[in-house]
Amino acid sequence: MKRSLVILLFLLIQITGYSQTHKFQSVFIYSFTRYIQWPDAYNQGDFEILVLGDSPIVDELKNMALSKKVNGDRTIKVTKINGLNEIRKCNILYVPSNKSSQIDNVLTKVSAQSILVVTEEPGLGLKGSNINFIVKDGKLAFELNQAAIAKKNLRISNELSRLAIMI
Repeated sequence: MKRSLVILLFLLIQITGYSQTHKFQSVFIYSFTRYIQWPDAYNQGDFEILVLGDSPIVDELKNMALSKKVNGDRTIKVTKINGLNEIRKCNILYVPSNKSSQIDNVLTKVSAQSILVVTEEPGLGLKGSNINFIVKDGKLAFELNQAAIAKKNLRISNELSRLAIMI
């Protein structure tokens, strides 16, 4: 099963085309749920994904959530939020490129929480995003900021680390 997921992720990395980017990002995000361990306090109730502002990924994540569960039984709940004041305890916070200018404030707001911050703008991985989607050589890829993830008390599997661009 793990091998087939790794192969699937590898194939998705090879796929190009902006129109499909958010669809593929949502598949990646679901895969992240299987290869990242959150502290016990974040493993109860729904698996929550917050999206800051307007982004086509909201619909893609909601479609994915209709047919997928985390750890076999946790329902995935996707919520669009409009501002930093709406950020609350969740598992993943997605910051689309149109909100990239707010990344410093986002990271400050969630600094003490075990929230995986996912972004999609070149340079945000180095600024402290945990996972940052980029296009490298015309292909979708993702950066993984090990230091930022360690501060969040999140554990990343070796399989996921091998697929990432480590920063």
